[in-house]
Amino acid sequence: MKIDVLTLFPRMFDGVMGESMMWKARHHNLLDFHAHDIRDYSADKHRKVDDTPYGGGGGMVLRADVVVPAVEAVLGGESGVPVILMSPQGRLLSHDVAVELAAHPRLVLVCGHYEGFDERIRQLAATDEISIGDYVLTGGELAAMVVIDAVLRHVPGLLGAEGGQERDSHADGLLEGAHYTRPAVYRGLGVPQTLQDGNHAGIERWRRRSALRRTWDRRRDLLLKAELSEEEQYMLGEFADEDSRI
Repeated sequence: MKIDVLTLFPRMFDGVMGESMMWKARHHNLLDFHAHDIRDYSADKHRKVDDTPYGGGGGMVLRADVVVPAVEAVLGGESGVPVILMSPQGRLLSHDVAVELAAHPRLVLVCGHYEGFDERIRQLAATDEISIGDYVLTGGELAAMVVIDAVLRHVPGLLGAEGGQERDSHADGLLEGAHYTRPAVYRGLGVPQTLQDGNHAGIERWRRRSALRRTWDRRRDLLLKAELSEEEQYMLGEFADEDSRI
């Protein structure tokens, strides 16, 4: 997969893209990543990229006559590439959105800053907008890093034996259940015996019940959309009975 990021602060990506799974993806040629400085596409001798908004108001706005040529230059005439503005006005990043984006061979992410984008950038260059939450950051760089990480988890061959994303939180509409590793007992707290017995069917049932319980406790709203078997619906009834006795 190829990912291009347009940003005013390309060096922000140096550390993140050189560590952990990002480094692995690049090292194994699963990711071709480039951070482009938007200032390089400014025609102004001072490399100015923003200006005051028409109609007044606070803040500065990124100029269309800088960002649009920057996107076009990075695309190099290639069509059909998603050009995504990182914006609190965009659709919310989710597991399904990450899977959708991972299906594309190339993505272009544009990081906003200051007060936002000139509206003509949306009209002339962007195909999508994505938000990572209902809050505002000082710029789109951190959001772009989150999107890249979420997307790369679904690129074939990246996780390899470290996989298990099918059990990740939100992968099947539920939160992920509890995990344990050695030691078997720590400060009086032990690992559930089911996980130590080697009965794979029992382990899978325990994990599903754990995921359901955690979702019931923390994000009950997700259960309204999850596809549950009769046994799983019965488990929810057990949770309700258990809670009523507390």
